[in-house]
Amino acid sequence: MEDEEIAGFLRDARKLQLATINGDGTPHLVTMFYGLSDGKITFWTYRKAQKAKNIDRDSRVTCLVESGDDYFDLRGVMVYGTARLIDDPEAVLDVGMDVTRRMTGMAAPDGTASNGGEDGSLREYVAHTARKRIAYVVEPSRVVSWDHRKLPGASVG
Repeated sequence: MEDEEIAGFLRDARKLQLATINGDGTPHLVTMFYGLSDGKITFWTYRKAQKAKNIDRDSRVTCLVESGDDYFDLRGVMVYGTARLIDDPEAVLDVGMDVTRRMTGMAAPDGTASNGGEDGSLREYVAHTARKRIAYVVEPSRVVSWDHRKLPGASVG
C-alpha cells in the first residue's frame, strides 16, 4: 500500500493485535482498540496489565491491523516500533477519549468527535476509568503493508 492508503486503512479500522515480549522471550498477543495521534497508533491499558509490565521491561512492540476473509480481500498493516509511555493524566484521558470514540463509532471520518464536542457522560465515564490507566504512543521504526485486492487474479469491483 502507498502511504496515503496505509493512513486511511489505519484511520478506518478500530482494532489491532498488539504483540509485546514476555519476560521469558515469548510473545504476548492481545487484541486492542486503538486511537491515532498525528498518524501514530495510541492505546491505553491498566497499569497492572501484562502488556504494560512487558513494555516497561522491553518497549519493542508490533501492531497488526488487518481485514478481509477471502484471500483476494486480505489487507493489512504491521507497525514495528517502540511504545512510548504517556502517564500525564490529561494526556491519558485524551488517548482514552480517542480510543473510546473510535471503539463506539462516535468518531467522524477524519477521526474527530462526530458530535462536534465532548459528550459529558462519555467523558465522565472515560475519566473515571482513566484513573487506573496509562497510555502509549507507538513510535514506528518500520511499517509493512499488503493488499491482496491488487494481486493478479483478484476480481475488480
